[in-house]
Amino acid sequence: MLALWVSVKIKPEKREEFLSIIAHDAEHSVRDEPGCVRFDVFEDTSETNHFYFHEVYKDQAAIEYHRGTPHFKVWADANPNLLAEPVGRALVKSVFSSDASFKLNP
Repeated sequence: MLALWVSVKIKPEKREEFLSIIAHDAEHSVRDEPGCVRFDVFEDTSETNHFYFHEVYKDQAAIEYHRGTPHFKVWADANPNLLAEPVGRALVKSVFSSDASFKLNP
């Protein structure tokens, strides 16, 4: 499994728009993409409008598939309007829990 840790800081006045768009992206990712295992969105407890995404994919091909979906395009196209600073990303691989503990979408 591969995971993305994504850090985004949102313009305060764009918060509601961001929450709507990222909820749509996360929901469709886990529902419609067979290689997307998880898509969690977290808000920093000490910094309002700083969010983290934890996305887990079966492999690199699943990540590339995600980047070609209509729901990802909505998110990507909205970024210049929503973001207070550039997106931070880290691509990581599973060490523990084991890959076998992740449930793949049917």
